[in-house]
Amino acid sequence: MSTITLISGSTMGSAEYVAEHIAEILENHGFSTKVLHGPSLDDLPLEGLWLVVTSTHGAGDLPENLQSFADAIIQQHPDLSRVTFGAVGIGSSEYDTFCGAIRSLEQLLADHKAKRIGDRLEIDIQQYEIPEDPAEEWVKEWAKLL
Repeated sequence: MSTITLISGSTMGSAEYVAEHIAEILENHGFSTKVLHGPSLDDLPLEGLWLVVTSTHGAGDLPENLQSFADAIIQQHPDLSRVTFGAVGIGSSEYDTFCGAIRSLEQLLADHKAKRIGDRLEIDIQQYEIPEDPAEEWVKEWAKLL
């Protein structure tokens, strides 16, 4: 079984905590994981399975620690046709750009031929005090698709 590479982008740490929690659950279900917080494109295999977890910053923007990753994809135009991915966004529904970061990053990956597995999870911090809770339920179902 191949390793699931978890990619987190966070300003205040919530996405990092969620990514670490998801990795623990996946490992308990027999998967191998590697968690990268704010990686560069060069840190990632351009094949296999990625799980992207990001919060939204500002007006629907990616967190600063993930922006260079997205910029590298835009500038280098990598072929991501051998990448499949899952997507988890964290945001607040009190903003009209709710989960804008994961939506734009998901589109960027798809534009470079990566294929999403399952539905995107959007965690509303107005609804969930602990974002790890909905992530835990989602990843158990998502793992069944692998």
